[in-house]
Amino acid sequence: MKTITLDYEKTGGIDETTLKDAQKTLEPEIERIHQTRERAYSNEYASVNLPFDENLIKTIHATVKAKKALQPTALVVIGIGGSNLGTLAVLEALCGKFYNDHHDIKVYFVDTVDSDQTNDIAQFVEHELATGKNIIINVISKSGTTTETIANFEIFLEILKSHRPYNYYHFVVATTDENSALWNLAQAEKFTQLAIPKRVGGRYSVFSAVGLFPLCFLDIDIEDLCAGAQHGFLACTHKKMAKNPAALSAALIAMHYHKGNIIHDTFLFSIALSSFGAWYRQLSAESIGKAYNKQKQLVNTGVLPTISIGSTDLHSVAQLYLAGPYNRFTTFVSVESNQTDVLLPDYKNFETLVPKIQSKTFSCIMNAILEGTKRAYHHDNRPFVSAIIPEKSAYYIGQYMQIKMIEIMYLGYLLEVNPFDQPQVESYKKETKAILNKC
Repeated sequence: MKTITLDYEKTGGIDETTLKDAQKTLEPEIERIHQTRERAYSNEYASVNLPFDENLIKTIHATVKAKKALQPTALVVIGIGGSNLGTLAVLEALCGKFYNDHHDIKVYFVDTVDSDQTNDIAQFVEHELATGKNIIINVISKSGTTTETIANFEIFLEILKSHRPYNYYHFVVATTDENSALWNLAQAEKFTQLAIPKRVGGRYSVFSAVGLFPLCFLDIDIEDLCAGAQHGFLACTHKKMAKNPAALSAALIAMHYHKGNIIHDTFLFSIALSSFGAWYRQLSAESIGKAYNKQKQLVNTGVLPTISIGSTDLHSVAQLYLAGPYNRFTTFVSVESNQTDVLLPDYKNFETLVPKIQSKTFSCIMNAILEGTKRAYHHDNRPFVSAIIPEKSAYYIGQYMQIKMIEIMYLGYLLEVNPFDQPQVESYKKETKAILNKC
């Protein structure tokens, strides 16, 4: 199996001497993360151990087997942010945007309190239950007290209770921290419980029960996903930066940040990876955007993570990217081999419309657009790196997600901020609850 690497030497905008200095700076952090494999879930780097946890895999399979025995037609995943973005990223990467067209069991993600969206899904659930079918509800909240999640859970639990009053609890799986408020409620209500290790933060939890239960339920090969993540961990603890994609990427982002490139754009040349972009955006923003550094000094540090989709966004933001301020560092992400390809017919009379595309494949055209974009960036001194995912398989998606999570750990170290907390997120929650008290 291949290791996903970065191509940066001619386009990264940072000289080798500076990169060697960054490698020396990162050496203790690389060793610290490497040693975490021997410490299970005992420290803040705990998430790197999730893909190696064989007992977790066994628990997931047993839970999926028990819930599938109820013959459900749908899975409703209720969670927001780190509780659903990783799952959606993997699902779309492997199954595309129209994943529900390819599965006997449909899946619906309920995150924010949008009345229209929640009502649409609620009506579907109501219909399934009213016609004698079963559904599984997977409520996910690390803290167990997330406002949007609990509000949505109440709606769907009420529907479930109205149709299955005597055994509704069989159809609910609660994924949360042990002894959280939700955990205790689930225990009292006899819901199935799946634990999130306490030292694993929500945005790092995709390889925990948060992601593995719904993905396994939808027949994603979670062993392959975790095997890829294991490979990613080994690559990301290599001492030489050139062979360590997470350390290299983090160093480039940090150095460009210090040069004034405060925006890091992830330019994904695959529509199926758009939810991966949303997952990475949260991972980066919530981990790196900090008011204070580790020395408790006010720094207001933050790399703004933006997401672009190729070739769609070349027709919306390319003008800005190639003519606007020099404040952006870009990571181009592409897939070497798609699951299918489309061949154009040979219409000679169409040659006057767009020359040289007759009888060519979509892959050929997309690659030409990607390479043309890179050349335009290079000619205008817009720094970038390129990452190529060999294929959209569970193995390589798992590998790349682990690389990106460890990248953010290294980036936090280089920028001297804590990549594991999110104190300012609590401020809006506090204000929201104060307002709700007055409603």
